[in-house]
Amino acid sequence: MFGDNLDRIVKAIEKNYEADEIFFTKPGLRFPSRTVIKEMLKKLRRVIFPGYFGAEMLSPKTSPEYFIGELLIQIERSLREQIIIALTYTDKSIEGRQNTGLCGECAPDHITQRAADVCTAFFDELPAVQRKLLTDVQAIFDGDPAAQSKEDVIFSYPGLYAIYVYRLANVLYKLDVPIIPRIMTELAHAGTGIDIGAGAEIGEYFCIDHGTGVVIGETTVIGDHVKVYQGVTLGALSTRGGQRLSGVKRHPTIEDDVTIYSNASVLGGETVIGKGSVIAGSTFVTFSVPPHSRVAVKEQEITVRQPNERD
Repeated sequence: MFGDNLDRIVKAIEKNYEADEIFFTKPGLRFPSRTVIKEMLKKLRRVIFPGYFGAEMLSPKTSPEYFIGELLIQIERSLREQIIIALTYTDKSIEGRQNTGLCGECAPDHITQRAADVCTAFFDELPAVQRKLLTDVQAIFDGDPAAQSKEDVIFSYPGLYAIYVYRLANVLYKLDVPIIPRIMTELAHAGTGIDIGAGAEIGEYFCIDHGTGVVIGETTVIGDHVKVYQGVTLGALSTRGGQRLSGVKRHPTIEDDVTIYSNASVLGGETVIGKGSVIAGSTFVTFSVPPHSRVAVKEQEITVRQPNERD
């Protein structure tokens, strides 16, 4: 019976807690909330794409100015609190201090000021992020004959959602905010199957078609008017160096006007795919190619066997 074995199971798990691989939250501190961050992403999407994910601005009596301002105030309050929590948790100067980081009022002054500065910089970037996202909408619509309208792209396409979350996370990543950018991109990853590192640099008019299984590494650089299909990996050659590779460019550079078809892998920090090139599906590219190249698998053999044929 379970009850008879409970004490033994509890003691065995407690013993495992002594392992180096088990980490406890630092005393008096906590992690940023995935739930709160997810809600912020929902509200920001309402600001950037009004009318699609809420009832806002559907009435002539609704003031866009009031709607935008009210939502941004709510988002800023939540974001600032989460940034304070993240900064406090990772600040070595207050490690071990009890009952800090639980709210803005009890965090050290230098952290509350840093969080306020980050929020100011983040919201200053929001109009530019929105403008880039509108170019992404156009790119996806132009590149997909199945798209019935740009409204269809905004409301339904997982590729756009993953790009949307990435562009917001990238701003916080550049502002050296810990933990939160990763939470944001992993929320998108879980919901879409598309994994875009927050540190990647992606230009305008970016299109992810279908999207499932796309991986774009943290140090990837992508130009303008680039299109990738499902299963594409823009990754590293080897990460055996572990933490020693942190901050090192280990993912490829994709120049403007490149198309990468499904299940292709382009790997390596020194790999550059030249402007206007096309990478065929299921290719494995670990070397640079000049502009306007066509990269394909040579002499791929396809065999068709009828059901009545014998081996």
